[in-house]
Amino acid sequence: YGKLHHYPIAYNLGVPMNSRYSRRIVISIATLSLIGLTTSTQAGDSITKRMQEFADAKQFSGAVTLVANRGKVVHLEAVGVADVSSGQAMKKDSIFAIASMTKPITGAALMILVDEGKLSLDDPVAKYVPEFKNATVGDKPLAREITLRDLATHTSGLGGEQRNEGTLAETAVMLARRPLSFQPGEKWQYSPGLSVCGRVVEIVSGQPFEKFLAERIFQPLQMNDTTFFPSSEQQPRIARLYQPSDDGQSLKADHHWLLDFTETTSPNPSGGLFSTADDLVRFYQMVLGGGELDGQRILSKNAVAELTKIHTGDLTTGFTPGNGWGIGWCVVRNPQDVTAMLKPGACGHGGAFGTQGWIHPQQQMVFIMLVQRSKFGNGDASDLRRVVQEQATRALSKSNQP
Repeated sequence: YGKLHHYPIAYNLGVPMNSRYSRRIVISIATLSLIGLTTSTQAGDSITKRMQEFADAKQFSGAVTLVANRGKVVHLEAVGVADVSSGQAMKKDSIFAIASMTKPITGAALMILVDEGKLSLDDPVAKYVPEFKNATVGDKPLAREITLRDLATHTSGLGGEQRNEGTLAETAVMLARRPLSFQPGEKWQYSPGLSVCGRVVEIVSGQPFEKFLAERIFQPLQMNDTTFFPSSEQQPRIARLYQPSDDGQSLKADHHWLLDFTETTSPNPSGGLFSTADDLVRFYQMVLGGGELDGQRILSKNAVAELTKIHTGDLTTGFTPGNGWGIGWCVVRNPQDVTAMLKPGACGHGGAFGTQGWIHPQQQMVFIMLVQRSKFGNGDASDLRRVVQEQATRALSKSNQP
């Protein structure tokens, strides 16, 4: 990445290429490009340095960070180790359990079917999972039916554990029988609603959820290492999960049920995917490109707008202040604290193991940070996330200036 391309811009402006004016224009363009490249490189070096400091301080075993700007990856580096016991180095193509970073991808799957006119976000979920007709808030009946929009924005009243129980079909029925915490649309509460959306995708498409994602998103975008079920060839590249030791001076191995994948495990649309930085940036670039990347259209521009806009009004949402919620996406409404360097409309999602993936539509930026750590507190408000976003936005804002 970072390759500098030269184009006959002066000729396109109608200026003869052999004139002194054309030479000045070409020199100016090249100079600006070099400034942007240098600034981006400095940002990448700074991010790598800070990530290494975090690794040395035992904040994680290792990390992969990626920054893209205007369609180009300007920073991709790995620090630390993927496996403490073996000393296996973290690599740029290391595979991570991305946990709830799965949710925006599930949201995109839902919007593919909206694009095709096969469902509406305002459809009652009971149309597809009839058991939801009997949902109650305590002993009170529903004031209105739960919609797919409610499920995708965490405003359905559904709460609790996001773990599958049996197949995805069985999981949806189990969730339908869970008492609601509030009336649909009344509040925001993080929920397994996207798991039910995944089941709806299965019902409407007639395909297993994992096959739908593979055929409609991963294969067209060449996301070859994104899967619910890493193969025997991929498994050695998976970064291990660690938690702080009792004295906080080192790391010790941890385990989580999301890591228990087998060929018979059902896919978890709320948090079951494994992926790499290279794969994830292609998904985010598709969204920044209005639903298209490298000639492959996944979503319409209208679907992308619906996916990434705020649907939750003034409700208090998320795990950091100032956010709203899209269709599986957290969306910055009022930048502050860890999002202070971003603009309204920036959107993305974190994962339970400290991972983060965000896009900044106004400046066509992508930020990805992949780690595997647990019991370190709120990952959405972590210093790790803050450092990546601050260093990247500071440098790239300069290089993007006209």
